[in-house]
Formats: sequence, C-alpha cells, structure tokens
Amino acid sequence: MRVFVTGASGWLGSAVVPELLDAGHQVTGLARSDASAAALTGAGAEVVRGTVDDLDVLRTAAAASDGVVHLAFKHDIAFSGDFRGAAEADRRVVDAFGEVLAGSDRPLVIASGLLGLAPGRVVTERDVPAVDGSPTSVRQATALATLELAGRGVRSAVVRLAPTCHGEGDNGFMAALVGIARERGVSGYVGDGANRWPAAHRLDVGRLFRLAVEKAPAGSVLHGAGEEGVAIRDVAEVIGRQLGVPVVSVPPADAAGHFTWLGGFIGLDSPASSTVTRELLDWRPSHPGLLEDLDKGHYFGPAA
Repeated sequence: MRVFVTGASGWLGSAVVPELLDAGHQVTGLARSDASAAALTGAGAEVVRGTVDDLDVLRTAAAASDGVVHLAFKHDIAFSGDFRGAAEADRRVVDAFGEVLAGSDRPLVIASGLLGLAPGRVVTERDVPAVDGSPTSVRQATALATLELAGRGVRSAVVRLAPTCHGEGDNGFMAALVGIARERGVSGYVGDGANRWPAAHRLDVGRLFRLAVEKAPAGSVLHGAGEEGVAIRDVAEVIGRQLGVPVVSVPPADAAGHFTWLGGFIGLDSPASSTVTRELLDWRPSHPGLLEDLDKGHYFGPAA
C-alpha cells in the first residue's frame, strides 16, 4: 500500500513510518520544515511539503494514496491555551480526508486520546465519549465524525492513545514530570497517588497503527494502551529514586501551583482496557512498560 502520513516526523510518526516501511508499504509523509523532510527522506519515505492548514495539499496527497494515517495535531497552540483552535483545525483535516476517501473503502486511521474519557473506571473500546461543547470535547467530536465515515465507504478507525506513549526521546508528560521534580526538588503525586494512567511504548503504538491500516474493520475504535493503568504514585517513586529527591503528596488544591499546566491532568484516574483491540488485530505489546522504561534512566539525562 501507499500510505500518506501526517505528523510523519513527530514522536509517534517516527515510529509509525518505519513500521509501515518494514512491512513493505510505501510511505509519503507530510513535512512542514526542511528538517522534517530530511528525516523522512533518510527513513526511506517520500515527502509532501505543507502543513495541516494546507487542505488542498492534503486532499491531493490522500487522493494519490491507498490509505491515510493522521497523527498531526497543533500541540503548540493547544498547550499555549487554544485547545479549541487546535481541535477545530484537526476537524477540518479529517473532513478533507473524508471527502477524498468517500466510497473508496480505503483506510483512514486517526489519533485520539484516552485520558479523562471515563474518570474513575476502566474505559473500553465500546465507550462513547461525551461531547458537551467544551474545548477538549471538540476533538472527541472529530473522532466520532471519523467513525461515521464508515457509512460513507471509508475504512475509518480511531486509535485512542494513552496519555504517555513513552520511550527514549520522549518530551511529553513523563519528561514534564521529571522536569517539575527536578525544579521543585521533590517528586510529587496528587492525594494518595492511587490514580492510574494507561501507558504504551511508542514502538508498540507504531505497530498498532500499521495493523490498523492493514486490517482494522470500518468504524473501529482501538485502544493504544499497553498497560491498563499505572499508579501515578509509582511513577513518582521511580522519578524520586532516579533524581535522588523526596517523594511527596501534593494536596489536590495545590496541584495547579505545583504541576503548572499538568495540574489539571495529573490527578485523573483514567485506566483503559485494550482487550478488544488485542483480539481484533492480534496486537501484542512487547516493549518495556512505563515503570521499567523510566528505570532505564534515559528520562534523567542532562537534556531531560
């Protein structure tokens, strides 16, 4: 297959692209910079220059492909306070792909999220997220719209990702927690720290996207959770041990002050099952779990 990938040189894209290439697929990646283009060319992929705002470029690339993997998201503006704007831009991309792929039975696989879908209980692939008009629910509405494309002849699938797709080079949530612990001189968790986050190694996630492109049925919801739930206190303890700092409980009222932008997330209890995904696609995560990965030490170097 010839697969068009947005976000192809990013954290997940740099795992998905080699996975597709190693399986014998041809890959064309969207690149918005010379550095991204060079990285894709070096990996063996072809390059289309543009951004997720260049909808005509995206339509042309999708039309020339046998399937699309959409990973790009405007994280820069989302984390600077305009999550709604990022999510609305994402919706325009999915709508553009849907126009091109309608009636073709070609795959469209997009990334979505697991964190906070069903706080306090294990969320499954059968759970439908609430869309209440909030900024974060805009992205969930896009996931639902993607699934609805199955009724228009698109082999659509949504991969709900764990909040931490970890591995060497990660600059996401885990790296942020390490940075906060280093700055504060303590490794913190909220309350009793028993709240859980699902987790997955990014190389296992890369394999999941490849399997989804190859054989996920139309309208599939897939969970990229190698681990159902890792207690945040356990995470804090590994970080504290690696940095040599105390491990402390942070009262919920102080979470925003201590964890800054992570304050609204770090106390969520949001475990997730991937049983349906594993059975449907024979997905078998094989890389280290989150705590083992943290204990390898690569999160704690000078650049962490």
